[in-house]
Amino acid sequence: MLSRLTRHQVLAVCALPVVALFAVAGLAPLPFSVAEPGMTADVLGKNRGTPVITVSGAPTRKTSGQLRMTTIVATGPETRISLGEVIGAWFDTDRAVMPRDAVYPSGDDPGEIERYNTAQMKESQDDAVSAALGYLKLDPDDVDVKLRLADVGGPSAGLLFSLGIIDKLGAGDLTGGRTIAGTGTITPGGEVGAVGGVPLKTQAARRDGATVFLVPKAECADAATELPKGLRLVPVTTLKGAVDALRALADGKGEVPHC
Repeated sequence: MLSRLTRHQVLAVCALPVVALFAVAGLAPLPFSVAEPGMTADVLGKNRGTPVITVSGAPTRKTSGQLRMTTIVATGPETRISLGEVIGAWFDTDRAVMPRDAVYPSGDDPGEIERYNTAQMKESQDDAVSAALGYLKLDPDDVDVKLRLADVGGPSAGLLFSLGIIDKLGAGDLTGGRTIAGTGTITPGGEVGAVGGVPLKTQAARRDGATVFLVPKAECADAATELPKGLRLVPVTTLKGAVDALRALADGKGEVPHC
């Protein structure tokens, strides 16, 4: 003979599958990566003892200040990310949860990821040189620019590469002695594109001494999220606009865009 369950007993029995479901979800791997602020590098200086920018065929000028490209570091495609880790990172301003496909668009194979990132960086460097020499109206057949940055992939340093070349070859100082950081892709025609991971890059920039951060205008809202104290955002859409903004900051004259 079956006895009748009380209300509390019914609730307890019904809750068991729900608890079990959450327990399984908490242990199951999810299609996300967890990212955090990565390294930055001054494109006007050296990285691991090697100059980032070298120029031959044209005179260069001595630069002041720094132009720092920024990165993020993400968990690998093979890393199992649980629901608990996702929730923890969600509430941590030093980390971000990103779709794994957005971080690794080329797939899960480590070799393919490395080849993809290397190709993206090479294309970004070529575009950065073209954009900078085009801005300066210099003949690429006479001026040879080499860019070297170890262990960094992807296209997001394009804007800073172009600015570094212009600062070395141009007539005026772009930094005004400041530490400037930023991110953004670049086209050969000088258009600046969005990159992702900007809130983490602003943290890396401020950690390494930057007081100004150049951000693609489309990502102003993201960059303003958890913006570190003492870091000024300057939105840009073109290489010319970025140069004009930096010169206005250096000279203390003219209008500087803001988010």
